[in-house]
Amino acid sequence: MLKKSQEDHLAAVIDAGYHLHKEIGPGLLESVYETVLAARLKRQGLKVVRQMPVDVRIDGLDFANADRVDLFVNDWLVLELKALEKLLGVHIRQTQTYVKLLNQPMGLVINFGSEMYRHGVRRVYSSR
Repeated sequence: MLKKSQEDHLAAVIDAGYHLHKEIGPGLLESVYETVLAARLKRQGLKVVRQMPVDVRIDGLDFANADRVDLFVNDWLVLELKALEKLLGVHIRQTQTYVKLLNQPMGLVINFGSEMYRHGVRRVYSSR
């Protein structure tokens, strides 16, 4: 369960994504949405890390910077952005893996490629 402040941050992220989608619409590269959304979230006072490295430990071996999370917001929210016609299960599982590896309560997938914003937003929890 999220704290009230986390729910507020989550709502701010979803709202900022909505306004960006409404203003620009689908059709641009994921990197454009990432750049603009990160700037808007920072302007709202949220802490945002772009392309945050994710370390992986498998069979006792450490792999530093094995992958990257698009945006990491306020030291707890894993934000994975897409610019695809349709989200697939693999995109949800990718975000679940990031949430688990980073030991965070949840993540959010926002697909800016969806015609309707609400169809492209998914809350994602660890599959522990």
